Formats: sequence, structure tokens, C-alpha cells
Amino acid sequence: MSGPSQPKVEDEQWSDERIKGFLSLKPLDDSSHDYHVLHQAYVHMTPDFFTRFLDMFVAEGRDLGAKSVEDKSIVELVSEHRRSVDYLEALKAKGA
Repeated sequence: MSGPSQPKVEDEQWSDERIKGFLSLKPLDDSSHDYHVLHQAYVHMTPDFFTRFLDMFVAEGRDLGAKSVEDKSIVELVSEHRRSVDYLEALKAKGA
């Protein structure tokens, strides 16, 4: 996997409601709920929107260290993608 598969639209504006909607996404496999929403936010959001999402995620007391079925955290996944430095910095700033 090489990171987000679609280029993100840089000038699109997302409301807080739209961003917060990612918190209710359900995994389609045995991944933890928290890992799933982190992954979906990473794949679909620009770094700025992802940072806003992380504020909401942490405010709800969610687990930044949640693991996928492959036993990887979102930090481990994002670290594999060299163009994802902004995402990694946002995660680390929140304590991941």
C-alpha cells in the first residue's frame, strides 16, 4: 500500500459535522473501531482536516494506538508512506 489512493482536493472545505461523521464509521473486518476510523480519515482527508479530526477523536477518549488486523497502528502505517509527513506529525502531536 502506498498511502492515500486518490489526490485530495486542496480547496474543498469540510464542516465539523462532516469530519465528525468519520467517528461513527464501522469496520468491515475485525479491525478495531478506532483503527478503522483513523485509517478512513487518513485515506480521505487532507492533513488539515485530519488534524481537526484528531482533535475530535482525542476529545472522545478514543485510542490512537489501536491496531489493525495486521497488528499495525496508524502511526506504523503512516510511517511507511514518505509523502505523509504532515499526517505523522499530527498524530505525534496528539500523543500517538
